[in-house]
Formats: sequence, structure tokens, C-alpha cells
Amino acid sequence: MNSAIIVCTHGDTAMEILKTVEMIMGKQENILPTNFVPGENTADLIRKYHLLFEQLDCTNGVLIMVDLLGGSPFNAASQIALHNDKIEVITGVNIPMLLETLVSRNSKTLQQLLEISITAGKNGISQLNKNSIEKDDLEGDEL
Repeated sequence: MNSAIIVCTHGDTAMEILKTVEMIMGKQENILPTNFVPGENTADLIRKYHLLFEQLDCTNGVLIMVDLLGGSPFNAASQIALHNDKIEVITGVNIPMLLETLVSRNSKTLQQLLEISITAGKNGISQLNKNSIEKDDLEGDEL
């Protein structure tokens, strides 16, 4: 089913998140990052999104993952998604969210991916429980 994915953030975070995910999973297809930089506005981002749509296979829909609810990347994506049932927007993009979405996207619908993304994003936030882990268990582990 392989829905297209766009990651858009303020600054270069989108590019760096994708680089990190590809370091873990290898090169990914049908996903592109873009950014919002000082001096741009929502109209600029809408143009960027449309240029990305032309480069992606959007047959099975597009999931636009942005950083902040109410931020310019979200506002621009929302303006497009409100007029297109094959586009969904999710906020709070993080590495666990993107990893799980990419792992799942070949066998899931766009709506299912949206739900998986939300769950993975929330589950990716955790606190170290110092009482349950021995310090020796952490030494030498490298990812």
C-alpha cells in the first residue's frame, strides 16, 4: 500500500530525522523531508508541499508529519488536507513515530498508518526508571 510521507519541520529537523531513520533502516523510498525557514510563509509551504507531491507516488495517499500543532508546517498542510481525503496530517513527529510508520506502511492503509503513528509517537516518550536497571546493563551498548 506504501503511502507517501512528507516530514516538515521548522529548521532542518525534518532532514535530520530522516537521516537518522535511514541510518537505522537504510534508504527509504516515497518519503521526502522539507523545512520551514525564516522569511517563508504558509503560501510558500503550500507550494513546497505541491512540489513534493509531484515527486512522490501519492496513489495510496500522503501522510504529512509535522513538528508543532498550530505551526506554519501544520497550518499549510491542514489547508491542503481539508480539501483532499487522501492526505492526513499528524503533529509531534519524532524518530520512534517515523520508524514505526515506515515499518508498517507497506501493509497498512493511510488511516491505519495515522493511528500507528500516533501510538508510536506517544510510546516513544519514556522515562528511565533508575531503580529497575543495573548500571552494568547499560555499559558498552551502542546503537
